[in-house]
Amino acid sequence: MKPARLLPLALFAPLALASCSKDNDSSGASSKLEVRLMDAPGDFRNVVLDVRQIEVHLKEANDPDGWQLLPFQAQTINVLEYVNGKSALLVSTDFAPGDLKEIRLMLGPDSYVIGRDGQRYDLKTPSGQTSGVKLKLDKATLQERQTYQLLLDFDVAKSIVERGNWKPGNDKKERYLLKPVIRVVAQDVAGGLRGTVTPAAALPQVLAIRSSITVPDTFSTAADASGAFQFSGIPSGTYRVEFFPSTTAPTGQPAYRVVTRTGVTVTNNQVTELGATSLN
Repeated sequence: MKPARLLPLALFAPLALASCSKDNDSSGASSKLEVRLMDAPGDFRNVVLDVRQIEVHLKEANDPDGWQLLPFQAQTINVLEYVNGKSALLVSTDFAPGDLKEIRLMLGPDSYVIGRDGQRYDLKTPSGQTSGVKLKLDKATLQERQTYQLLLDFDVAKSIVERGNWKPGNDKKERYLLKPVIRVVAQDVAGGLRGTVTPAAALPQVLAIRSSITVPDTFSTAADASGAFQFSGIPSGTYRVEFFPSTTAPTGQPAYRVVTRTGVTVTNNQVTELGATSLN
């Protein structure tokens, strides 16, 4: 089964749960629910998830009858296609107003990664294929005549774990475990941050570190081939933005350097323009 190429959409809504917007439906009896997926980059060429079904829970956690199946077509998704503000639309459906308690992804046996060495490694997903990957939703309430987005931010670097006893030459199927780490953010979180780097050939990793809280939050992305980068759905606050080049400068050109910008303010429901940052 080939990885699906879903329509990427720029998203300045909250990162995992997020924003409400007015809908033109005048029925007064329904809302619209969307589920989207985006990714924080990892050190792989491809990361493919075999997603079989998606459900939401409408009752208290211990009620087994609270799960409702969403209209989703089973597919494999290369999550590394959805970075820098792009997202994959998984579900878009009319939905009754009310509270959502959890969302659950049921994963099949065909998830895998393509490493930097070009080799395919199957991903073992013990819980995702049985009880599913469950995520608690905090204050997720659908209002009448509104669209509610659940944006799932998949963290590749934390989700793919190498077995401690694996060595080159062992069975490739046994190298990695998939233990999904998916960020869920409160409903009123809807900030964004974007900018560019020069030279674009530096291809830096970009960290946005929210320093205005006691225990700083750290969000990561990577600049694309044009030098552009973007964070979507991050909390409001004051940030330190760090740039780490992933390549070296050609001979005879100034070396790329690590750059830190401080005092960057992110505000809810707005996208902060950081402008251009030089890594020379």
